[in-house]
Amino acid sequence: MAKTLHDLFLHQLKDTYFAENTILKALPAMMEKAVSTELKSALGVHLEETRGQVKRLEEVFSLVDAKPEGVECQAILGIVKEGQEVMEEFAGSDALDAGIIAAAQAVEHYEITRYGTLYAWAGQLGLDDAADLLKETLIEEENTDDILSDLAEDSINPQADEDDDGDEED
Repeated sequence: MAKTLHDLFLHQLKDTYFAENTILKALPAMMEKAVSTELKSALGVHLEETRGQVKRLEEVFSLVDAKPEGVECQAILGIVKEGQEVMEEFAGSDALDAGIIAAAQAVEHYEITRYGTLYAWAGQLGLDDAADLLKETLIEEENTDDILSDLAEDSINPQADEDDDGDEED
């Protein structure tokens, strides 16, 4: 039996559902390890958004008469694992928060590609209500990425670059 764009849409929806639920588990650890109160707050806001995004995905499943379920996504598991490694390796250092932001943005960029694709496919398939829900999440993901970029550029990266004794390290 030939696979269709609708089949691909459902597969990608399940992949994204798995990813969002994985992210829900990873964000609290990132918040706990973050030093900057601004970063903790930004991650906390995104944790709440992510809960809403999972609910939106469940609505999309309902709109296409499918059961909300995930398929294991190796990409998000790898991104989360890399983030955990950075948090372990840079624990206690001035660069920890910069590493957390980099890990969080890797997640955001992954999500932006997934939601952008799902949004386009939903439109192509005439799933206008689903497309509206997916676009709402896409906008949130893009906003979170912008917030993290601003935070990194305005305070976190400059703090990570400061040398405590005034000497440049090689």
